Amino acid sequence: MQIHDTSLPEVKRIALDVFYDQRGFFCERFRVDAFAAMGIREPFVQVNHSRSVPGVIRGLHFQHQPMQGKLVGVTHGAVLDVAVDVRPTSPNFGKAVTAELSEENAELLWIPPGFAHGFCVIGNRPADVVYYVTELYNGAGESGIRLDDPALAIAWPTALSRAIISPRDLAQPSLAEATAHLTEWFKAA
Repeated sequence: MQIHDTSLPEVKRIALDVFYDQRGFFCERFRVDAFAAMGIREPFVQVNHSRSVPGVIRGLHFQHQPMQGKLVGVTHGAVLDVAVDVRPTSPNFGKAVTAELSEENAELLWIPPGFAHGFCVIGNRPADVVYYVTELYNGAGESGIRLDDPALAIAWPTALSRAIISPRDLAQPSLAEATAHLTEWFKAA
């Protein structure tokens, strides 16, 4: 495994070592000692798996109670994965980073607590996204940021007018509208 920096210092890309032969392939998606050596020591307590059809955009979601980090990868298809810094006191508040994750490139994205997450399925196949999280899901502690907020300047690869987006995601507040809540939540964390 190799870890790579992104434009947001806390968000990391992780390239897996994949071994191919005539039978297929083998890789280690997670290994506690290897991740600890790369500086990722958070315990993972839940694994989530979603399948989305081409043109779907999901996000931008985060959990504030308790704060939750995510290790995201794709086992089938491809996505443009997005992380947005929503920590009000961060010098990178409101900045986004994107990474293409696919079964072909065998990369993961580490999104630490304090970042919103979303993705857009790219290509013409469904995408299976698997993510390990550092805290159990708590619906009462979940929130989000509107994925089409111009302040975030995310260049989604699918036109929003043609994308498949849940009504819940379209109803999320802008970053500016959410800032007061974010300040409160992060102060309490």
